[in-house]
Amino acid sequence: MSQVKANDTVKVHYTGKLTNGQVFDSSLEREPLEFTLGQGMLIPGFEKGILDMAVNEKKTLEIPSEEAYGDVKPELVQEVMKSELPSEIEPKVGMGLVSKTPDGREIPLVVSEIKEESIMVDANHPLAGKDLIFEVEVIEIL
Repeated sequence: MSQVKANDTVKVHYTGKLTNGQVFDSSLEREPLEFTLGQGMLIPGFEKGILDMAVNEKKTLEIPSEEAYGDVKPELVQEVMKSELPSEIEPKVGMGLVSKTPDGREIPLVVSEIKEESIMVDANHPLAGKDLIFEVEVIEIL
């Protein structure tokens, strides 16, 4: 029986949960996720976890934060003066914003705090610092 190995292209169904059981993403209501191992498209713990799995095999992966989205980096939390924001934006905690770098790349930000004259924005991935649980099923090895 064929098993998933390095550099294989596979299709999997998954449900991603936080350790408290809250589901943050799932492919069950859509097409399975297709990717090639070893290309860095997914978090390292997910790729490692499906190695040696067979088609139709199901498994629960417990992925520590360092093998997922890493630790929260305090340097990615910055203060922005409200006067620097476009006038039509009324910031609220949890609101998503986008910053553009000089080379045109877009960086997603989340408003984490609102102060009198400024706001705090966080460029960390929303799942940074969190251990994750994925229920996976290998659908196909291409």
